[in-house]
Amino acid sequence: MKILWAKANKILPVHSGGDIRSYNIARELAAQHEVTFFSYYDGAPDAAYEVALREQFPGAVCVCTGRAQGGSLRRGLDYVARLPRQAPYAVSRFACRAVEQPLKRWYAQQAFDVAVCDFLDAAVNFPEELNIPTVLFQHNVESEIWRRHATNRSSSIKKLVYGLEFSKMQRYEREMVRRFHHVIAVSEHDKKLMSAWVDAGRLTVVPTGVDTRQFRPGPKPVENKPLVLFVGAMDWEPNVDAVEYFCTEIWPNILAKVPNAHFRIVGRNPDGRVRRLAGSSVEVTGRVPSVVDHLREAAVVVVPLRIGGGTRLKIYEAMAMGKAVVSTTVGAEGLEVHHGRDILLCDAADNFAESVATTMQDAAARDRLESAAAELASNYGWPLIGAKFGKILEAVKKESVELVPSYAETSENLNTSS
Repeated sequence: MKILWAKANKILPVHSGGDIRSYNIARELAAQHEVTFFSYYDGAPDAAYEVALREQFPGAVCVCTGRAQGGSLRRGLDYVARLPRQAPYAVSRFACRAVEQPLKRWYAQQAFDVAVCDFLDAAVNFPEELNIPTVLFQHNVESEIWRRHATNRSSSIKKLVYGLEFSKMQRYEREMVRRFHHVIAVSEHDKKLMSAWVDAGRLTVVPTGVDTRQFRPGPKPVENKPLVLFVGAMDWEPNVDAVEYFCTEIWPNILAKVPNAHFRIVGRNPDGRVRRLAGSSVEVTGRVPSVVDHLREAAVVVVPLRIGGGTRLKIYEAMAMGKAVVSTTVGAEGLEVHHGRDILLCDAADNFAESVATTMQDAAARDRLESAAAELASNYGWPLIGAKFGKILEAVKKESVELVPSYAETSENLNTSS
Protein backbone atom coordinates (compact mmCIF):
# COMPACT_ATOMS: atom_id res chain seq x y z
CA MET A 1 0.00 0.00 0.00
CA LYS A 2 0.94 3.62 -0.51
CA ILE A 3 0.23 5.25 2.85
CA LEU A 4 0.24 8.94 3.74
CA TRP A 5 0.86 9.64 7.44
CA ALA A 6 0.25 13.29 8.41
CA LYS A 7 1.33 14.62 11.79
CA ALA A 8 1.60 18.06 13.40
CA ASN A 9 4.77 18.94 15.35
CA LYS A 10 8.17 17.29 15.18
CA ILE A 11 8.23 13.61 16.01
CA LEU A 12 12.00 13.42 16.63
CA PRO A 13 13.46 13.02 19.14
CA VAL A 14 10.72 10.67 20.30
CA HIS A 15 9.70 11.57 23.85
CA SER A 16 5.98 11.99 24.47
CA GLY A 17 3.55 9.09 24.68
CA GLY A 18 1.73 10.06 21.49
CA ASP A 19 4.99 10.41 19.56
CA ILE A 20 6.21 7.03 20.82
CA ARG A 21 2.99 5.43 19.64
CA SER A 22 2.99 7.17 16.24
CA TYR A 23 6.69 6.59 15.56
CA ASN A 24 6.65 2.89 16.32
CA ILE A 25 3.45 2.13 14.41
CA ALA A 26 4.60 4.15 11.40
CA ARG A 27 7.97 2.38 11.46
CA GLU A 28 6.29 -1.03 11.53
CA LEU A 29 4.08 0.00 8.59
CA ALA A 30 7.09 1.32 6.66
CA ALA A 31 8.73 -2.10 6.90
CA GLN A 32 5.86 -3.58 4.87
CA HIS A 33 4.43 -0.68 2.86
CA GLU A 34 5.40 2.56 1.12
CA VAL A 35 4.88 5.22 3.80
CA THR A 36 5.17 8.95 3.13
CA PHE A 37 5.54 10.66 6.50
CA PHE A 38 4.26 14.24 6.28
CA SER A 39 5.62 16.30 9.18
CA TYR A 40 5.02 19.99 9.76
CA TYR A 41 6.38 22.13 12.55
CA ASP A 42 6.60 25.71 13.86
CA GLY A 43 9.69 27.83 14.42
CA ALA A 44 12.72 28.22 12.19
CA PRO A 45 13.63 25.69 9.48
CA ASP A 46 15.43 22.73 11.05
CA ALA A 47 17.57 20.96 8.45
CA ALA A 48 18.97 18.50 11.01
CA TYR A 49 15.46 17.38 11.97
CA GLU A 50 14.42 16.96 8.35
CA VAL A 51 17.53 14.90 7.54
CA ALA A 52 16.99 12.72 10.62
CA LEU A 53 13.33 12.17 9.73
CA ARG A 54 14.20 11.12 6.18
CA GLU A 55 16.74 8.68 7.56
CA GLN A 56 13.92 7.06 9.54
CA PHE A 57 11.27 7.49 6.82
CA PRO A 58 12.78 7.77 3.32
CA GLY A 59 10.68 10.11 1.20
CA ALA A 60 9.35 12.03 4.21
CA VAL A 61 7.91 15.47 3.41
CA CYS A 62 8.55 18.32 5.84
CA VAL A 63 6.95 21.74 6.03
CA CYS A 64 8.24 24.46 8.33
CA THR A 65 5.32 26.81 8.99
CA GLY A 66 7.64 29.63 10.10
CA ARG A 67 5.35 30.59 12.95
CA ALA A 68 7.09 31.78 16.11
CA GLN A 69 7.21 29.46 19.09
CA GLY A 70 6.42 32.00 21.78
CA GLY A 71 6.29 31.65 25.54
CA SER A 72 3.26 31.84 27.79
CA LEU A 73 2.63 35.54 27.08
CA ARG A 74 2.63 35.06 23.31
CA ARG A 75 0.48 31.95 23.69
CA GLY A 76 -1.98 33.90 25.84
CA LEU A 77 -2.28 36.72 23.30
CA ASP A 78 -2.69 34.19 20.50
CA TYR A 79 -5.44 32.47 22.50
CA VAL A 80 -7.36 35.75 22.94
CA ALA A 81 -7.04 36.48 19.21
CA ARG A 82 -8.50 33.08 18.32
CA LEU A 83 -11.23 33.17 20.97
CA PRO A 84 -14.05 34.02 18.53
CA ARG A 85 -13.33 30.95 16.39
CA GLN A 86 -15.55 27.91 16.71
CA ALA A 87 -12.65 25.45 16.74
CA PRO A 88 -10.88 24.98 20.10
CA TYR A 89 -7.54 26.73 20.50
CA ALA A 90 -5.69 23.41 20.92
CA VAL A 91 -6.66 22.68 17.30
CA SER A 92 -7.05 26.06 15.57
CA ARG A 93 -3.46 27.08 16.35
CA PHE A 94 -2.26 24.31 13.99
CA ALA A 95 -4.21 25.58 10.96
CA CYS A 96 -1.78 26.56 8.19
CA ARG A 97 -2.19 27.19 4.45
CA ALA A 98 1.32 25.92 3.73
CA VAL A 99 0.21 22.57 5.18
CA GLU A 100 -3.23 22.58 3.54
CA GLN A 101 -1.79 22.96 0.02
CA PRO A 102 0.16 19.69 -0.32
CA LEU A 103 -2.67 17.79 1.35
CA LYS A 104 -5.20 19.28 -1.09
CA ARG A 105 -2.92 18.41 -4.03
CA TRP A 106 -2.39 14.80 -2.91
CA TYR A 107 -6.11 14.28 -2.43
CA ALA A 108 -6.93 15.83 -5.81
CA GLN A 109 -4.40 13.50 -7.43
CA GLN A 110 -5.49 10.53 -5.28
CA ALA A 111 -1.77 9.97 -4.77
CA PHE A 112 -2.17 7.40 -1.97
CA ASP A 113 -4.16 4.25 -1.30
CA VAL A 114 -4.98 5.30 2.24
CA ALA A 115 -4.14 8.20 4.55
CA VAL A 116 -3.70 8.48 8.32
CA CYS A 117 -4.61 11.73 10.05
CA ASP A 118 -2.55 11.55 13.21
CA PHE A 119 -4.92 13.07 15.79
CA LEU A 120 -7.11 16.18 15.89
CA ASP A 121 -4.38 18.81 15.57
CA ALA A 122 -3.59 17.46 12.09
CA ALA A 123 -7.27 17.18 11.11
CA VAL A 124 -7.70 20.95 10.86
CA ASN A 125 -5.61 21.02 7.65
CA PHE A 126 -7.25 18.13 5.80
CA PRO A 127 -9.39 19.01 2.75
CA GLU A 128 -13.17 19.00 2.99
CA GLU A 129 -13.48 16.31 0.33
CA LEU A 130 -11.72 13.15 1.50
CA ASN A 131 -11.53 11.23 -1.78
CA ILE A 132 -8.73 9.04 -0.41
CA PRO A 133 -9.81 6.53 2.28
CA THR A 134 -8.70 8.31 5.44
CA VAL A 135 -8.33 7.07 9.01
CA LEU A 136 -8.36 9.36 12.04
CA PHE A 137 -5.93 8.08 14.67
CA GLN A 138 -7.31 9.13 18.07
CA HIS A 139 -4.64 8.87 20.79
CA ASN A 140 -7.29 9.85 23.31
CA VAL A 141 -10.72 11.46 23.50
CA GLU A 142 -9.46 15.01 23.83
CA SER A 143 -12.76 16.50 24.98
CA GLU A 144 -12.76 14.12 27.94
CA ILE A 145 -9.42 15.58 29.08
CA TRP A 146 -10.81 19.10 28.85
CA ARG A 147 -13.92 18.02 30.77
CA ARG A 148 -11.73 16.70 33.58
CA HIS A 149 -9.65 19.87 33.54
CA ALA A 150 -12.82 21.93 33.99
CA THR A 151 -14.04 19.66 36.77
CA ASN A 152 -10.77 19.61 38.75
CA ARG A 153 -9.88 23.32 38.59
CA SER A 154 -10.39 25.38 41.75
CA SER A 155 -9.78 28.80 40.16
CA SER A 156 -13.00 30.30 38.77
CA ILE A 157 -11.12 31.88 35.85
CA LYS A 158 -9.48 28.58 34.90
CA LYS A 159 -12.81 26.79 35.26
CA LEU A 160 -14.32 29.28 32.82
CA VAL A 161 -11.50 28.89 30.28
CA TYR A 162 -11.39 25.10 30.53
CA GLY A 163 -15.17 24.92 30.38
CA LEU A 164 -15.23 27.00 27.19
CA GLU A 165 -12.49 24.91 25.58
CA PHE A 166 -14.26 21.71 26.61
CA SER A 167 -17.45 22.87 24.91
CA LYS A 168 -15.57 23.81 21.72
CA MET A 169 -13.50 20.63 21.74
CA GLN A 170 -16.50 18.36 22.19
CA ARG A 171 -18.28 19.90 19.19
CA TYR A 172 -15.14 19.79 17.04
CA GLU A 173 -14.12 16.27 18.05
CA ARG A 174 -17.61 14.92 17.40
CA GLU A 175 -17.56 16.49 13.94
CA MET A 176 -14.14 15.00 13.08
CA VAL A 177 -15.04 11.52 14.33
CA ARG A 178 -18.08 11.60 12.05
CA ARG A 179 -16.19 13.10 9.11
CA PHE A 180 -13.35 10.60 8.64
CA HIS A 181 -13.97 7.25 7.02
CA HIS A 182 -12.74 5.23 9.96
CA VAL A 183 -11.41 5.99 13.44
CA ILE A 184 -8.74 4.04 15.34
CA ALA A 185 -8.97 4.35 19.11
CA VAL A 186 -6.35 3.18 21.61
CA SER A 187 -8.74 1.65 24.15
CA GLU A 188 -12.20 0.16 24.50
CA HIS A 189 -12.97 2.99 26.91
CA ASP A 190 -12.26 5.61 24.23
CA LYS A 191 -14.21 3.61 21.65
CA LYS A 192 -17.21 3.54 23.96
CA LEU A 193 -17.05 7.33 24.44
CA MET A 194 -16.88 7.97 20.68
CA SER A 195 -19.66 5.46 20.00
CA ALA A 196 -22.04 8.12 21.33
CA TRP A 197 -21.15 10.21 18.25
CA VAL A 198 -20.87 7.69 15.44
CA ASP A 199 -21.77 4.12 14.52
CA ALA A 200 -19.46 1.84 16.51
CA GLY A 201 -18.79 -0.06 13.27
CA ARG A 202 -16.60 2.84 12.16
CA LEU A 203 -14.41 2.54 15.26
CA THR A 204 -11.64 0.03 15.85
CA VAL A 205 -9.31 -0.39 18.83
CA VAL A 206 -5.56 -0.79 18.41
CA PRO A 207 -4.06 -1.01 21.90
CA THR A 208 -0.93 0.71 23.10
CA GLY A 209 2.33 -1.12 22.55
CA VAL A 210 5.76 -1.26 24.13
CA ASP A 211 9.30 -1.73 22.85
CA THR A 212 9.95 -5.12 24.43
CA ARG A 213 13.51 -5.10 23.11
CA GLN A 214 14.41 -1.96 25.03
CA PHE A 215 12.15 -2.42 28.05
CA ARG A 216 12.72 -5.85 29.51
CA PRO A 217 13.39 -7.27 32.97
CA GLY A 218 17.00 -7.03 34.10
CA PRO A 219 18.91 -8.61 36.97
CA LYS A 220 17.55 -7.88 40.43
CA PRO A 221 19.38 -4.95 42.06
CA VAL A 222 21.88 -5.91 44.75
CA GLU A 223 20.46 -3.20 47.00
CA ASN A 224 16.70 -2.69 47.22
CA LYS A 225 16.38 1.08 47.31
CA PRO A 226 13.07 2.53 48.56
CA LEU A 227 12.82 4.55 45.35
CA VAL A 228 9.42 5.64 44.03
CA LEU A 229 9.41 6.81 40.42
CA PHE A 230 7.14 8.89 38.20
CA VAL A 231 7.93 9.15 34.48
CA GLY A 232 6.28 11.54 32.04
CA ALA A 233 6.51 14.81 30.12
CA MET A 234 6.52 17.39 32.89
CA ASP A 235 5.11 20.22 30.78
CA TRP A 236 1.84 18.30 30.23
CA GLU A 237 -0.83 19.57 32.61
CA PRO A 238 -2.22 16.14 33.66
CA ASN A 239 1.30 15.08 34.73
CA VAL A 240 1.88 18.35 36.59
CA ASP A 241 -1.41 17.88 38.43
CA ALA A 242 -0.51 14.26 39.19
CA VAL A 243 2.85 14.96 40.87
CA GLU A 244 1.46 17.95 42.78
CA TYR A 245 -1.34 15.76 44.08
CA PHE A 246 1.07 12.94 44.91
CA CYS A 247 3.52 15.18 46.80
CA THR A 248 0.87 16.99 48.85
CA GLU A 249 -1.73 14.29 49.51
CA ILE A 250 0.11 10.95 49.28
CA TRP A 251 3.87 11.32 49.80
CA PRO A 252 3.74 12.45 53.47
CA ASN A 253 1.82 9.26 54.38
CA ILE A 254 4.41 7.12 52.57
CA LEU A 255 7.27 8.83 54.41
CA ALA A 256 5.51 8.17 57.72
CA LYS A 257 5.72 4.44 56.96
CA VAL A 258 9.03 4.38 55.02
CA PRO A 259 11.11 7.34 56.35
CA ASN A 260 14.06 6.72 54.01
CA ALA A 261 11.89 6.60 50.86
CA HIS A 262 12.85 8.82 47.93
CA PHE A 263 10.54 10.12 45.16
CA ARG A 264 12.05 10.83 41.74
CA ILE A 265 10.18 12.75 39.00
CA VAL A 266 11.69 11.97 35.60
CA GLY A 267 10.61 13.87 32.51
CA ARG A 268 11.37 16.71 30.13
CA ASN A 269 10.62 20.41 30.60
CA PRO A 270 9.47 20.41 34.24
CA ASP A 271 6.96 23.16 34.88
CA GLY A 272 7.75 25.69 37.63
CA ARG A 273 5.18 24.02 39.87
CA VAL A 274 7.06 20.74 39.44
CA ARG A 275 10.49 22.24 40.14
CA ARG A 276 9.16 23.73 43.38
CA LEU A 277 8.34 20.21 44.63
CA ALA A 278 12.04 19.30 44.85
CA GLY A 279 13.36 18.79 48.36
CA SER A 280 15.22 16.41 50.64
CA SER A 281 13.04 13.43 49.67
CA VAL A 282 11.84 14.59 46.23
CA GLU A 283 14.08 14.81 43.15
CA VAL A 284 13.21 16.44 39.83
CA THR A 285 15.57 15.33 37.05
CA GLY A 286 14.27 17.11 33.97
CA ARG A 287 15.06 15.50 30.61
CA VAL A 288 17.18 12.34 30.79
CA PRO A 289 18.96 10.43 27.97
CA SER A 290 16.97 7.29 28.78
CA VAL A 291 14.41 6.31 31.40
CA VAL A 292 15.60 2.69 31.42
CA ASP A 293 18.23 3.12 34.13
CA HIS A 294 15.80 5.06 36.31
CA LEU A 295 13.16 2.37 35.92
CA ARG A 296 15.69 -0.31 36.75
CA GLU A 297 16.47 1.41 40.07
CA ALA A 298 12.84 1.87 41.12
CA ALA A 299 11.07 -0.21 43.73
CA VAL A 300 7.66 1.16 42.73
CA VAL A 301 6.46 3.19 39.74
CA VAL A 302 3.49 5.45 40.44
CA VAL A 303 0.88 6.93 38.09
CA PRO A 304 -1.32 9.17 40.28
CA LEU A 305 -3.17 10.82 37.38
CA ARG A 306 -6.54 12.48 37.99
CA ILE A 307 -6.86 13.96 34.49
CA GLY A 308 -6.11 12.30 31.20
CA GLY A 309 -7.26 10.22 28.29
CA GLY A 310 -6.01 7.59 25.88
CA THR A 311 -3.60 5.13 27.43
CA ARG A 312 -0.39 5.55 29.41
CA LEU A 313 2.53 4.01 27.52
CA LYS A 314 4.75 4.52 30.56
CA ILE A 315 2.77 1.91 32.47
CA TYR A 316 3.50 -0.80 29.90
CA GLU A 317 7.15 0.29 29.76
CA ALA A 318 7.47 -0.09 33.53
CA MET A 319 5.62 -3.40 33.48
CA ALA A 320 7.77 -4.70 30.62
CA MET A 321 10.80 -4.10 32.83
CA GLY A 322 9.17 -6.11 35.59
CA LYS A 323 8.32 -3.18 37.85
CA ALA A 324 5.52 -2.91 40.39
CA VAL A 325 3.07 -0.17 39.39
CA VAL A 326 0.57 1.66 41.59
CA SER A 327 -1.89 3.81 39.65
CA THR A 328 -5.22 5.57 39.87
CA THR A 329 -7.98 4.09 37.72
CA VAL A 330 -7.74 7.17 35.46
CA GLY A 331 -3.99 6.60 35.11
CA ALA A 332 -4.45 3.02 33.90
CA GLU A 333 -7.62 3.73 31.93
CA GLY A 334 -7.82 1.78 28.70
CA LEU A 335 -5.06 -0.72 29.54
CA GLU A 336 -5.79 -4.42 29.88
CA VAL A 337 -4.46 -4.58 33.42
CA HIS A 338 -5.81 -6.46 36.44
CA HIS A 339 -5.90 -4.97 39.92
CA GLY A 340 -4.14 -7.14 42.49
CA ARG A 341 -2.49 -9.35 39.88
CA ASP A 342 -0.23 -7.19 37.68
CA ILE A 343 -0.98 -3.69 39.01
CA LEU A 344 -2.46 -1.97 42.07
CA LEU A 345 -5.24 0.55 41.42
CA CYS A 346 -6.08 3.09 44.14
CA ASP A 347 -8.06 6.32 43.92
CA ALA A 348 -8.14 7.40 47.58
CA ALA A 349 -4.93 9.13 48.72
CA ASP A 350 -4.57 7.04 51.90
CA ASN A 351 -5.10 3.77 50.00
CA PHE A 352 -2.57 4.84 47.37
CA ALA A 353 0.02 5.61 50.07
CA GLU A 354 -0.64 2.31 51.84
CA SER A 355 -0.21 0.34 48.60
CA VAL A 356 3.08 2.04 47.74
CA ALA A 357 4.51 1.60 51.24
CA THR A 358 3.43 -2.03 51.53
CA THR A 359 4.82 -2.87 48.09
CA MET A 360 8.21 -1.41 49.02
CA GLN A 361 8.30 -3.33 52.32
CA ASP A 362 6.92 -6.71 51.21
CA ALA A 363 9.51 -8.20 48.85
CA ALA A 364 7.54 -11.41 48.16
CA ALA A 365 4.37 -9.53 47.21
CA ARG A 366 6.39 -7.15 45.06
CA ASP A 367 8.06 -10.07 43.24
CA ARG A 368 4.67 -11.58 42.38
CA LEU A 369 3.40 -8.25 41.07
CA GLU A 370 6.55 -7.70 39.03
CA SER A 371 6.44 -11.14 37.39
CA ALA A 372 2.79 -10.80 36.42
CA ALA A 373 3.43 -7.30 35.06
CA ALA A 374 6.28 -8.45 32.83
CA GLU A 375 4.24 -11.38 31.52
CA LEU A 376 1.33 -9.11 30.58
CA ALA A 377 3.47 -6.49 28.83
CA SER A 378 5.21 -9.13 26.71
CA ASN A 379 1.96 -9.46 24.70
CA TYR A 380 2.09 -5.86 23.46
CA GLY A 381 5.28 -5.59 21.38
CA TRP A 382 5.18 -2.99 18.59
CA PRO A 383 5.44 -5.54 15.73
CA LEU A 384 2.12 -7.05 16.83
CA ILE A 385 0.49 -3.63 17.26
CA GLY A 386 1.81 -2.37 13.92
CA ALA A 387 0.51 -5.46 12.13
CA LYS A 388 -2.96 -4.91 13.52
CA PHE A 389 -2.90 -1.26 12.45
CA GLY A 390 -1.85 -2.31 8.95
CA LYS A 391 -4.70 -4.81 8.65
CA ILE A 392 -7.19 -2.06 9.44
CA LEU A 393 -5.70 0.20 6.76
CA GLU A 394 -5.87 -2.69 4.27
CA ALA A 395 -9.54 -3.20 5.09
CA VAL A 396 -10.31 0.52 4.77
CA LYS A 397 -8.59 0.54 1.37
CA LYS A 398 -10.48 -2.58 0.28
CA GLU A 399 -13.83 -1.10 1.25
CA SER A 400 -12.97 2.19 -0.51
CA VAL A 401 -16.05 4.16 -1.56
CA GLU A 402 -16.79 7.85 -2.01
CA LEU A 403 -19.37 8.44 0.69
CA VAL A 404 -18.49 8.27 4.38
CA PRO A 405 -21.84 6.66 5.43
CA SER A 406 -21.02 3.63 3.31
CA TYR A 407 -18.21 2.81 5.75
CA ALA A 408 -20.77 2.35 8.49
CA GLU A 409 -22.58 -0.19 6.30
CA THR A 410 -19.52 -2.18 5.25
CA SER A 411 -17.15 -1.87 8.20
CA GLU A 412 -17.88 -5.12 10.04
CA ASN A 413 -14.69 -6.57 8.58
CA LEU A 414 -12.65 -3.77 10.15
CA ASN A 415 -13.55 -4.82 13.67
CA THR A 416 -12.97 -8.54 13.58
CA SER A 417 -9.81 -8.18 15.68
CA SER A 418 -10.72 -5.22 17.91
